[in-house]
Amino acid sequence: MGFRILIAGGTGQVGSALVRALLACNACTEIVLVNRRTGALVDDARLRQVVMDTGSASFAGDVEALAHALRAQGDALYAASCIGIGKGSQQWSVEDMRKLEIGVVGAFARGCKAAGVEVFGLLSAAGSSATSRIRYARIMGEKEDAVRSVGFRRLAILRPGIIAGNVHTPGFLALVGRLVPGSFGTIDQDDIGRAFVGEFLHGQDGTTVLENAAIRRRSRAL
Repeated sequence: MGFRILIAGGTGQVGSALVRALLACNACTEIVLVNRRTGALVDDARLRQVVMDTGSASFAGDVEALAHALRAQGDALYAASCIGIGKGSQQWSVEDMRKLEIGVVGAFARGCKAAGVEVFGLLSAAGSSATSRIRYARIMGEKEDAVRSVGFRRLAILRPGIIAGNVHTPGFLALVGRLVPGSFGTIDQDDIGRAFVGEFLHGQDGTTVLENAAIRRRSRAL
């Protein structure tokens, strides 16, 4: 059975890796990117973009309307958020980080759920916890909690460590990270993209949290 997918943050580094993995998946019949501005896309008939004002009070409703239109075309409709601060998080205020990571992502998730989407993938980060003393990890945890509260039937939360292949990750850091075991070490961004697809195809109901080791396993099980 085929599926369509609605993606927020699909032109970023991890989002682009997800798009590549989806284009390699025969079951994926359409990929629709929700973008703040028009971006360059690879030439594939299954891929298109819809430009929306992600900061607007109507954003959740706009997402809902789009998702309703996609569901009306048949095939299952899934959704994913790969939105995230690419680099320089220390330069962002807590308020601005929350506007993006919780406000925009939360509105996208609510709009999808209101349209009947039941399967959702969320990009987070290793160490995320709403009770963390580290502000980035704390805000990522708050983002996870906001999306959990939406009530998707199936929610996959991916928490990668140091992301290799990402332009925002210095090469030396990715190399050193390969010596770090566990969830805070290096993971290839194409593994993250494939793991998203693996969860869409083979995931289970409820909330599944995937850190580095689980991301690799899921990416290789496609």
